[in-house]
Amino acid sequence: MLKIYNTLTRQKEEFKPLHPGVVNMYVCGPTVYNYIHIGNARSAIAFDTVRRYLEFKGYQVNYVSNFTDVDDKMIKAAHEQGITVPQLADKFIQAFMADTTAVNIEPATKHPRATENIPDIIAFVQTLIEKGYAYESDGDVYYRARKFAHYGQLSGQSIDDLEVGASEHVSADEIGKKEDPMDFALWKAAKPGEISWDSPWGQGRPGWHIECSVMSTKYLGQTLDIHAGGQDLEFPHHENEIAQSEAATGQLFVRYWMHNGFVTIGKDNEKMSKSLHNFITVHDIIKTVDPQVLRFFMATTQYRRPIQYSEDNLTDAKNNLEHIQTAYDNLTYRQQDAAAGDDALVTQQLADFTARFTTAMDDDINVQNGIAVVYELVKAANTYAQQAAVKQGALQAYKDKLAQLISIFGIKLVAHDNHIDDEQIKALIEERNQARKNKDFARSDQIRDELKQQGIILEDTPQGTRYKKEQ
Repeated sequence: MLKIYNTLTRQKEEFKPLHPGVVNMYVCGPTVYNYIHIGNARSAIAFDTVRRYLEFKGYQVNYVSNFTDVDDKMIKAAHEQGITVPQLADKFIQAFMADTTAVNIEPATKHPRATENIPDIIAFVQTLIEKGYAYESDGDVYYRARKFAHYGQLSGQSIDDLEVGASEHVSADEIGKKEDPMDFALWKAAKPGEISWDSPWGQGRPGWHIECSVMSTKYLGQTLDIHAGGQDLEFPHHENEIAQSEAATGQLFVRYWMHNGFVTIGKDNEKMSKSLHNFITVHDIIKTVDPQVLRFFMATTQYRRPIQYSEDNLTDAKNNLEHIQTAYDNLTYRQQDAAAGDDALVTQQLADFTARFTTAMDDDINVQNGIAVVYELVKAANTYAQQAAVKQGALQAYKDKLAQLISIFGIKLVAHDNHIDDEQIKALIEERNQARKNKDFARSDQIRDELKQQGIILEDTPQGTRYKKEQ
């Protein structure tokens, strides 16, 4: 039985989607004014892993993740680069798709853009005005936060406490326009030279929060099963989404709220910021780090926990991933001399591993306990592959199970091509085998080093020496 920690209720709850067998899931996507940073990647990878596990359990997942392609940051960045806001958006949406593909994130069922949904946004705002939850003021439209009875419930704050914080961040100009410091913008009047659209309130553009309310309900229905994003979005973004959506529809907006933990940088757990010169983009990381390693590192930390991004932790992830890949290669290698048939004991063992893995993951997608089961499976697979006599069916069953479980973490296992045509290399391997028999270990080590320089890795096993091309 899958349980998910619901941020709204602050407890783990049994997961029951609104429609049996179908999960409608919305994940806040990036504002596309730059390459995605490691914090954006954490959210995208964490919830892609959740999606994969839901699919493993047999659910059809309708997964919507938006692009915010108009806001203050977009306007500023486009102006600085001397291009239009749509041109900037196209550039970084393309980069987002390339970077997320590299770390094996499945494309969303739908990737809507805010600017594609302007008529729907205007209609949504109009509904809120008609219901008395919003008002126009000098071309802007604001939401009456106090009118929504449950405002502050998601972030666990009283509206009076929130007002104190809001008052510190509201300009004198805004104070003059608003009925209350807590009120937030649904529609913003255009400033000279800004991108804008016609509306009943004059030229302008949507506020940030309204975009997600409109796109999520448009593509997934009035009540979502899961709404997910980073912890930093709980307030004000998600709090405002709830207020807007439930006021407009009169329905529960989200059944389960999921929020991922932060990413810190280096051994000192610094918060990522441009001023500290530790701002890291995925675009730059994958120039020097294997994207699969990055994916494995981030996917194997439970989504609610913080992640410490450091060279040491990346190295650990690389070593652990290589350990899994080697086991897969060991199984492939033994298929060369395996007898036909299955092994009943292996079949039962794999069923037990699957059950243990599912139990671990059913506890709020506990990937750390889930990957621990995979490591035990790797150990069992290696032990079997080292037996004197092995069965084809059992070897394939181990491979299939490893590939299935590790795919939930976004990792694709591929058997390495160990075919080497170079007769000289084969001769060197044979010479080394002979040197080992003669106890000429100096020559044996020399040959190993020579082959390593050529990208050939030797592995000595109970079944003899095998080789593989360095990846």
